[in-house]
Amino acid sequence: MEKLLHKIGGVVGKGRVFKLMFNLFPGFRRTGARMLEASDDFHYAKIKLPLNYKTRNYVGTIYGGSMYSCADGIYMVQLINILGNDYVVWDKSASIRFRRPGNTTLYAEFILSTEFIDQIRAEIKELKEKDYVLKVELVDKEGSVYAIVEKTLYIASKEHYKEKKAKKTSKNKAD
Repeated sequence: MEKLLHKIGGVVGKGRVFKLMFNLFPGFRRTGARMLEASDDFHYAKIKLPLNYKTRNYVGTIYGGSMYSCADGIYMVQLINILGNDYVVWDKSASIRFRRPGNTTLYAEFILSTEFIDQIRAEIKELKEKDYVLKVELVDKEGSVYAIVEKTLYIASKEHYKEKKAKKTSKNKAD
């Protein structure tokens, strides 16, 4: 999938392909959300989660599962594409804090600065692996916060990750 993204992205723009693939992916599609924008360098993405029959819960507000799952995987895919093949990126854990009932269309912007990417590269070069906590807010058009999703991502150098995995495999075989 990653190769397809880069091949087609070279023709029509990586951001457009990233947006299209997310919007077509059944796991994301079923959240009720849609990706509205994505930059060609993967540093920016914006999603929209409407209040409608697909996302409405028993009491008439946006289902909390939709609020969480619309934010799931986006930072991970961004970082995989930004950092490239020399790194391993995994979603490790997540939490959501509801601030108010989702009674309107919500938006979220996923922004990864160049400085943050440089920081990751420097820290992974030194530490070989590290967990990073990234937050995204679900807001209405006026910017009022309805929920905060916090994602913990594990990032490692691919070389370190393979060594760690090999040690774990050999240890399990020894047990």
